[in-house]
Amino acid sequence: MRGIWMIGAAMLLNGCVSSPSLSGTAGAPSFAALQQMCSAQPVDYGSDAQGVYAALFDAYVASRRGKLPKEDFCGFQAALAQHYTSEGASADPQVRNQWVAFLTDQRARALSWRAAVDPTLRNG
Repeated sequence: MRGIWMIGAAMLLNGCVSSPSLSGTAGAPSFAALQQMCSAQPVDYGSDAQGVYAALFDAYVASRRGKLPKEDFCGFQAALAQHYTSEGASADPQVRNQWVAFLTDQRARALSWRAAVDPTLRNG
């Protein structure tokens, strides 16, 4: 019974919240391609890759549509990489929690940039 509930919950969430695959989908660059827009050296975010990709993708959409200059997009990307290196990869739970809080804030920030230029996010 629990398995059925978990499948149902996953399907519901997938229908409500989705982000492109890390390898890219139609119209969406891959995670590696987004990282290479600003740096030749991609960062391995491990299990946090999907969350970082979601933030980068939202910032990319805002940048591509003129809301976020490329310099700001690259600065956003660099800040994520810096915080992940110093906090996200840490084995200390308190330090890791700082990374999670930072990533959550940055995801909200990127989503607000995207919402300003993407009418599909404002049709509520």
